[in-house]
Formats: sequence, C-alpha cells, structure tokens
Amino acid sequence: MQASAITTAQRLSTLAILYEQGQASKLMDRTLDKLLAHEAEQARAQLEVLQADLAEFEGQYGMASDDFYRRYQAGQTDDRMDFVEWAALVQMAARLRQRVRVLVGGNGP
Repeated sequence: MQASAITTAQRLSTLAILYEQGQASKLMDRTLDKLLAHEAEQARAQLEVLQADLAEFEGQYGMASDDFYRRYQAGQTDDRMDFVEWAALVQMAARLRQRVRVLVGGNGP
C-alpha cells in the first residue's frame, strides 16, 4: 500500500472509532454526507457518458450490451478492436454502477 493510502485508511479508521463511540459531530456527519453525495454524482455523470458510448455500440451492432458481453465472455465474438473496446466499456459501467450503489448505501442506478 502507498503511504498516502495508509494514512487515509488510518484516518478513516479514526472516524469509524469516533462514530462507534458516539463522538462524531454534526459537522462530521454533514461533511461525510456531502462527500458521499458528491462522489455519487461524479460517478453518475461518468456512467451517463459511458452509457451513451454503449448505446452507440448497441446501435451499430444491433445488440444489447449485456447480450454482447455474455457472448464476448463465452468467446462467441471475434477479436476486432470494437469488441475489445465495447467489453471494456461494459466492465467500466458495471464498476461505476457498483460504486454508486456503495456510495448511496445500496440504492444505486
């Protein structure tokens, strides 16, 4: 782990301890709420861009991204660069959806 990541993990641990002990302030609550909301909004914006890119591939190839990705994973597509890019976009979108779910407490897009 990098030094900055360790420091961040330590600071988060400190926050968790304060919350567990009931010593978190209203300012801490508001700040964390704003931070999580901001991060969720950023992820949603990135997801919107990715979804537009996915829609282009879906229109070009006449197939939903989920169907394409299942076929891609099963080796039922060729190795053209479009398919590699499309698969990467599907994976990125899935990670962003998961990020949003985590940030909003399980109720993502």
